Amino acid sequence: MKINADFDQRVVVHSEAMDWINSPMPGVARRPLDRVGDEVARATTIVKYDPGSKFSPHVHTGGEEFIVLEGVFQDEHGDFPVGSYIRNPPQSSHTPGSEPGCVIFVKLWQFEPDDRTHVRLNMNFMEPVQTRENEGVAITPLYSDERERVEVQTWAPGTKVGFTASEGAEFLVLDGEFTEQDDTLVKHSWLRVPVGGTVAAVAGQAGAKVWIKHGNLSLVNEQINRVSNA
Repeated sequence: MKINADFDQRVVVHSEAMDWINSPMPGVARRPLDRVGDEVARATTIVKYDPGSKFSPHVHTGGEEFIVLEGVFQDEHGDFPVGSYIRNPPQSSHTPGSEPGCVIFVKLWQFEPDDRTHVRLNMNFMEPVQTRENEGVAITPLYSDERERVEVQTWAPGTKVGFTASEGAEFLVLDGEFTEQDDTLVKHSWLRVPVGGTVAAVAGQAGAKVWIKHGNLSLVNEQINRVSNA
């Protein structure tokens, strides 16, 4: 299965306007943003757990990264409310579910195979840092290594944010809205900018809170090959 699988193209998806697609597990549904592969896939997805639903125990051979957007995500490692940012590296395992129900934004098979770094953060308790380059931007760092940087940026109303995504970038609107080119991205809209693409965003009247990943798209072919060989 291929969804938005041309990584040389800029892509915008308004996930809130999409229908839910049932997964193989009862009570768990998806809104695919991009995907290469079938049940084992390099994928970026919005996933909904109905109250009381859960997946069977499994190992994340290619790693899993997610943000809790609504409700409370649960597994044997804890309860993770809205604002939680989790990285489960390759070969980690868990039994995910949610008694109250939840919605998460999740990325699969996008880790280096030897990565063993677990991350469990709640961004709601992290103080953003104002940038010197743009006084309308505050940054909450979530993760960084030699190949990628993950952060949440809070943009004041009307703030202009522009840069060249030398190794690609992804954006998920957590709150508020912004415009980029001819698109207006609202809550839970997703933007993927290809390697070498430019970003020229303007925050809306209420500002915007945006999750941003820099750098991982330069390795997309390696990630797809690992899925194909899994």
